[in-house]
Amino acid sequence: MIDLRSDTVTLPTPEMRQAMAAASVGDDVYGEDPSVKSLEARTAELLGKEDAVYVPSGTMSNQIALRSHTEPGDMAIMDRSAHMVIKEGGGAAAWSGVTVWRVSGEDGTFGPDAITEALGVRHPFDAPHHAPLPRLVCVEQTHNEGGGVVWSQQALTSVTDAARANGLATHMDGARLWHAAAASGIEERVHAAPFDTVSVCFSKGLGAPVGSALAGRRALIDRARRFKQMMGGGLRQAGILAAAALHALEHHRVRLADDVRRARTFAEALADIEGVAVDLARVQSNIVRFRLTSMPAGDFALRCHTEGVHMLPSGRYGMRAVMHLGIADADLTAALEVVRRVLGSR
Repeated sequence: MIDLRSDTVTLPTPEMRQAMAAASVGDDVYGEDPSVKSLEARTAELLGKEDAVYVPSGTMSNQIALRSHTEPGDMAIMDRSAHMVIKEGGGAAAWSGVTVWRVSGEDGTFGPDAITEALGVRHPFDAPHHAPLPRLVCVEQTHNEGGGVVWSQQALTSVTDAARANGLATHMDGARLWHAAAASGIEERVHAAPFDTVSVCFSKGLGAPVGSALAGRRALIDRARRFKQMMGGGLRQAGILAAAALHALEHHRVRLADDVRRARTFAEALADIEGVAVDLARVQSNIVRFRLTSMPAGDFALRCHTEGVHMLPSGRYGMRAVMHLGIADADLTAALEVVRRVLGSR
């Protein structure tokens, strides 16, 4: 099976398994796991932050960030199609009790005007306690639902400058920040610099089996550790997993450019197939979103799967394919043949 559903379907490489088997471990809840501590220190260094905390998932990383920045009744501003809005089980309401102001951005990106609109215009005649208290602005880099679109550094800075001018904290959901760096040629720490906290994922693109991290100022990460424990993220001998993530950081980041190249190659080939529409301008990292013009996505996905290619439908006619560690050039050639055959037999 050529599995293009997600970059989370990768399996540990033999070298990664060796690193896991040889990992030094201890009880992470007591702060005694040396592999976890090494991973947290290395992640903080790569992102240019004081500290980082290792957690089981990207969802937990985002949610402890949200809870660390806010109090119940506050407001967080983010794109309407952000992972934190539509893919995290309503965690913002359940864990933090916040109101989410949903910005109608373009491919998941938005500008400072969206923050101005969310804040509104205050007048002395307004009752001061009617509206939720705005506290936080969140962006997603790269933006999954936007097709892997990469925020430019200028766009990131304009949004964080506007947030800071209005006394708001900032958080980056950087689950695929590694691919943003590979696509843009700009180091992760530069993307992360304007943000108070940054979440990164080790199991998306990098190929580790489990885990994410939240990085930021040490005092804020200390607060986040409390919420990690509260949400059930307390880990014991987690160094076996942390060793896989650390191996991925040191050995798999350099190959992410291959994912970006393969996504572009796949998208350009799809654009030449009758029955497929692709906006090549949106193919900026390792995600390819395309539309079918002659067949429902659900039927197409099932028929491709029968012939050995696994992709995810997105809505009635949309499809998603994601490049990752487990995909080679020959796999793309074979996958494209399946797409042509399925659409040609409709």
